[in-house]
Amino acid sequence: MEISLKGKHALVTGGSKGIGRAIAEQFAASGAQVTLVARDADELKNIVSQLPGNRHSYIAADFSLTERALGAIKSFVANHPVDILVNNTGGPPAGAIEHATWEQFVSALEMHVKMAHSLSQCVLPHMRKQQFGRIINVISTSVKIPIAGLGVSNTTRGAMASWAKTVATEIAKDGITVNNILPGFVETGRLESLIAGKAKGAGTSQEVISNEMINSIPAGRFGKPEELAYYAAFLASDKAAYITGTSLQIDGGRTGSL
Repeated sequence: MEISLKGKHALVTGGSKGIGRAIAEQFAASGAQVTLVARDADELKNIVSQLPGNRHSYIAADFSLTERALGAIKSFVANHPVDILVNNTGGPPAGAIEHATWEQFVSALEMHVKMAHSLSQCVLPHMRKQQFGRIINVISTSVKIPIAGLGVSNTTRGAMASWAKTVATEIAKDGITVNNILPGFVETGRLESLIAGKAKGAGTSQEVISNEMINSIPAGRFGKPEELAYYAAFLASDKAAYITGTSLQIDGGRTGSL
C-alpha cells in the first residue's frame, strides 16, 4: 500500500527532534509540504533544507511562551492553510505528583492542551471548507496506564486524550479525523533524560535502568521514531478516512491494557 500525501500541507510541532522530526521527514517523503515548529530557528532551517521535496518551511516558536507562539503560528497559517496538524510537545519534568506545584500543572496544560486546542481552532475553518482534515496528537501510553514518577505528565496526557476524543466526535461529519499516537519507550532525547533521572534517583548506572526498561517490553527493545512516523503518515492519508477518535499505543506490547 502506497501512502501519498501529495498536495497536502502539514504543520508539525516539536518538529526538530525525535518523533516530531521523524514524522516531518516521513510526511515529506510521502509528498507533503511540511512546516516545522520548534524553538531553534537555525536548527529548523537546517532540517528543512534536508527534507525531500521542496517548499517546506518553519516557524521558530517557544511553547512555554504560549501567546507569542500562537501569534506567530496563526499569522503563518492565515496565508498558508493547513490540511494536517500534528500536535507534538515535549513532556513536563518527571517527579512524584505529591510534590508537584500547581504552577507546573498549569504550565504543562497550557503547552499541551491549550496549544493543541488553539491550533486546532486555527486550522479547522480551512479543513471544514474542503471537507478534509487530519489532527494527530502524539501523547503517551500513560493515557492507558499512568507511568510511575510522571505525575504532571500523566495528568496532562489524560486531559489531551479526553479533549481529542471530544473534538473527534464533533467534527467527524466534516471529513476531519482526530487520532492519538501513544508512544512507549522510544529512542529519543526524552527517553535518555528519563533514564538519566531514574539512574540518578536510584543511585545506579543508566545501563542498568535501560536494561530494566527493555526487559519490561515484550518486543525486547526500544522503539524507533520512524516506526511511529509510518503510522502517522497512514493516519494523515485518504486511506484512514474512517478512523477517528482512536488512541493507539505503539510500545512493543508493553502497555498492560486492552
